[in-house]
Amino acid sequence: FQVQPENRKTIWNREEVPEGSEFDDTWDPREQPEYQILFKQCVGTEDVFFGMSRKDPSTACCEDMVIKIKLPETKYSDITLDIQDKVLDLRTPQKKLLLHLPYRVDSKNAKARFLSEEETLEVTLRVSRMFDFINFL
Repeated sequence: FQVQPENRKTIWNREEVPEGSEFDDTWDPREQPEYQILFKQCVGTEDVFFGMSRKDPSTACCEDMVIKIKLPETKYSDITLDIQDKVLDLRTPQKKLLLHLPYRVDSKNAKARFLSEEETLEVTLRVSRMFDFINFL
């Protein structure tokens, strides 16, 4: 094992800079919309009545993360949404949301739908954790 010498002129190491910080823009005057992060899990009768699986009500046993973002006076065509493995970046003409997600997600299979009567964007993300193949057989 050989350690690479550090460049003495660098201020931070790559590990110290959080993922998604390249999206952050402190000079952007747009306000942040209201949002909620909810968690979903698939349960069957064997989970609810018999307790046969190892699932519990905690977020560690949830398969999906649902983010509901209130976007009043916004049209669907005005929304720009970029989802990375740990970051959700949403932009509209009036609002901006840069959200560092609590869990790593499968960004390739994300789903979003705009509920125009509620003026809410609902983004569903599949949580991607290590050892989920053991927990969710």
